Amino acid sequence: MLRATKVVKTPTVERLLQQWAKRYTTDFSALSSQKDALDYDSLVEIESAKGRKVTVTKLNNLINISCQMAGIQAQSLYTTEDNLLDLSEARQVTQFSFRVYRKLLSIYQNNFFNAYVLQKETFQGRFAIELGLPAIEELACELEPILIAFQEQLMASKDWASLGFITTQINFTNRCIFNKLSREEKILLAPYLRFVEEYVAVPWQRVCAAAAKHNVNSSAFVLVEKMIPIADEIGVRVYHKLVEMFPEHHSRSGGLIEASVRHSCLRDLNMFQAYLWLCVLEGSLAPIEEELIPLCVMVLENVGIKWDVTQKWSEVLAEEIMSHLQPEQQIFLDFYTHGLQQAFFKERGRLGCAERVEVAA
Repeated sequence: MLRATKVVKTPTVERLLQQWAKRYTTDFSALSSQKDALDYDSLVEIESAKGRKVTVTKLNNLINISCQMAGIQAQSLYTTEDNLLDLSEARQVTQFSFRVYRKLLSIYQNNFFNAYVLQKETFQGRFAIELGLPAIEELACELEPILIAFQEQLMASKDWASLGFITTQINFTNRCIFNKLSREEKILLAPYLRFVEEYVAVPWQRVCAAAAKHNVNSSAFVLVEKMIPIADEIGVRVYHKLVEMFPEHHSRSGGLIEASVRHSCLRDLNMFQAYLWLCVLEGSLAPIEEELIPLCVMVLENVGIKWDVTQKWSEVLAEEIMSHLQPEQQIFLDFYTHGLQQAFFKERGRLGCAERVEVAA
């Protein structure tokens, strides 16, 4: 769940904040080598104060309808015969998501948090250049009150799985917005859109804050600092293994190989990893047992994913993480990966899941 998080700056926290910020960067050197390379002058024009204002004005005229369309899609996904849609609640949810994007676009227009300079020689590929969100804790601070209010509004609704619905609404709204952008605008706005979607689902900020309990040489901190930069790589590897294991699997969102489902899977694999690292830094399985498991129970029931599939998901993820560690690190982490798998196994028994996992040969 989203929680107000106080970040106390220590050397370990600062280092993890840097790792978190690197998740929202774009390497222009790769783009500039393509046959249809981006036009440097156009990118600079769109990145300028005037260009950002033009982009934001265009999107301000579209975000209301984008939020409404995304809300309809999300509500359709979460609504069943036993969980009928309340139209007044739907309108309130749309208004809250509208406020989130108005704030995000305001931040983008004022360029509060980007600390980069576009130079022609670097853009043309002679040197690497990164575009991202360096002062990421300030961005989180700006958005946190609105997103927590959004969550509280949903929690007041008796039937909605709050965090899961927020994440789905943001995901669908991002897609609607992205389709309205030029290629250059997509590159400039992508870090912001990815950040807001991950922020509501993945507790990276809490992971960073939990590092305050450790020094730079602690086993827990060294392990987490090593693993955060390869979270996306691990997620991709696990996703491909799951596709091989469950080629026929379908939820209400579609099959595993569909682009939208792949996107959600990769985001959620990051979420699982972040909860695991939060447990490691806090020295407790409580975040998994008290937050991740209940969230999965709420969301999976709504979108039609069998619990056994998610249980296998946690096993494959644990195996993949272990493959990147030294033997002594594997021994240290075993308590937490075993705890992750046991938590899903115990919940499977409580839910009465009798079916066996059918894994493709």
